Amino acid sequence: MKNLKRQWKFIVVLIAGAVGLISQFALHSKSLFSIGNLQFPVHAIIIDIIGILMAISLLLEIFHDWKTGRYGVDILAVIAVVSTILIGDVWAEWMILVMMTGGETLEDYATGQANKELRALLDKTPRIANKLVDGKITEVKVDDLQVGDTVLIKPGQQVPVDGQIVKGTSSFDQSSLTGESVPVTKNPGDDLMSGSVNGDVAVEMKVTKAAKDSEYQSIVALVKSSQAQPAKFVKMADRYAIPFTVISLIIGGVAWAVSGDATRFAEVMVVASPCPLLIAAPVALVSGMSSMSAHHIIVKSGPTLEKLARAKTFAFDKTGTLTENQLIVDQVVTDDKSFDQKELQSLAASVEQQSSHVIASSLVKATDKDLLHPVTNLKETTAQGVEGDVDGKHVKVGKLSFVAPGHEKLNVTSTAVYVSVDGKFAGYITLKDKMRPESPKTIERLRRQGAEDIMMLTGDHKKVAEKVAKEAGITDVRSELLPSQKIQAIKDVPKDLRPVVMTGDGVNDAPSLTAADVGIAMGAKGATAASESADAVIMVNDISKVNDAVAISKHTMKVANIDVLTAIGVVIIIELIAFTGVIPAFWGAILQEVVDMITISLGLLAKTKPSDKQFGLEEK
Repeated sequence: MKNLKRQWKFIVVLIAGAVGLISQFALHSKSLFSIGNLQFPVHAIIIDIIGILMAISLLLEIFHDWKTGRYGVDILAVIAVVSTILIGDVWAEWMILVMMTGGETLEDYATGQANKELRALLDKTPRIANKLVDGKITEVKVDDLQVGDTVLIKPGQQVPVDGQIVKGTSSFDQSSLTGESVPVTKNPGDDLMSGSVNGDVAVEMKVTKAAKDSEYQSIVALVKSSQAQPAKFVKMADRYAIPFTVISLIIGGVAWAVSGDATRFAEVMVVASPCPLLIAAPVALVSGMSSMSAHHIIVKSGPTLEKLARAKTFAFDKTGTLTENQLIVDQVVTDDKSFDQKELQSLAASVEQQSSHVIASSLVKATDKDLLHPVTNLKETTAQGVEGDVDGKHVKVGKLSFVAPGHEKLNVTSTAVYVSVDGKFAGYITLKDKMRPESPKTIERLRRQGAEDIMMLTGDHKKVAEKVAKEAGITDVRSELLPSQKIQAIKDVPKDLRPVVMTGDGVNDAPSLTAADVGIAMGAKGATAASESADAVIMVNDISKVNDAVAISKHTMKVANIDVLTAIGVVIIIELIAFTGVIPAFWGAILQEVVDMITISLGLLAKTKPSDKQFGLEEK
């Protein structure tokens, strides 16, 4: 609505100009009345009325900004309009109005162009689903689907909500969700994410989550959140507002005093209009947010970019962030000479085949399929372990107290499962978190990008945490932390090492993300609580995107600052020329429009790729 209002202002100003041109040059309208030396023909009255209304509207906005503690440069635009009214330069006044309303319209257009990637997700939101009822297809709204409903997904169609395949096998394109370039084959029993696109075979799916809770809809909600929370974009420009306003008023005042002609003051005020300054920061920052989106990073507000660009401390959760939250076999330790490591792992994994526990599934996944043997007389004891017969041997796998009750306690600090064969303790298998392959390089690149402190905050045991941290290249390790202690660790970061960026993925990370200056959530796996608490969400399962976020932010802020300073520099030069009286107010207004176009073009450069140095890719 705000954008539409701006467009209508621009249209009204253009119509007023057209009517004024016809009135003055076609109909040769005479002055209806005069005040002193000022004449008021029809075209002057029309443009003056619109100018007064626009000035009043802008003054109301200025007063509202002052109440919220913001001091901008809009006052110069009001002074320019009032000055041209007082000296009777109608067409210079009209050009200022064109510049003011046209600049806002151009800003909206540029913002819309920069924001295309963000809107693309909204445009592709699934709205209709093919529900199967008694074997017949019924088209229903996606929001009306209930958990347990069966849905037919035809070739080329999007998955409307999260679900599980019950019939059919097909490949699904999940690139918009996970960044995977190759379609993934899904079989009966496999989970499907809403927003993924079906390949060549129709499949039937059982709904497991309602639309509002599904993966794609949660991403859409994040995008809407980023659009619904407009950044205080002009905040950066406002830092220059007061000095720019003072300088412009001084130049205009001196020009008036030296020439003794108020017209000279008006000519300076016309070129001092703040439109380029107001446009520079918003266009650059929205372009930066668009670039983030193109790199699978959703940023919820503009200030996040500024904080990321200046960040000095980075904190990471361990499990699911630096690691893949997937256990792999670390050590196989045998206690009985009659078993080697390979055979011990084979027996343990064979017994664990039917267990749904994460450690069991990780052990089975890490074992060669040829080493997995059939199990008979399988029995599971809740929270203790499993036992069964494998190749004529009775194997027990689980806690030490379950597999060998009388055995002395072992000093094992890693996650481990213990094994006994035919009632005799045989050894144990330790597992560790699988490090993300990109984690060490991510930490290295962050240091190249200017990070002064990088720490790991985890609730895991000290030795486990230190082992992961060493592999990742992190020296500042805080382990065995409760969520409240993570928050305190972030709050304790000294002022000279802020802003602090926290990256995490789980529900337990949500408070820490909120406490940090910038919270980044690894949202590819649908960590809703973390995503909702974060300032930015990485939509692919790749922690190196933290580097990309920092690089894009640095590039964006560099472009924004150059744009603002360029706008100020050009405008002040034009003001000094106007000081001499060689630029009439009308042509000064036209020059301002040219500066607007330059400013917008420079701001859009924030969409370009950052340099290798900003990405942290340069050699040491």
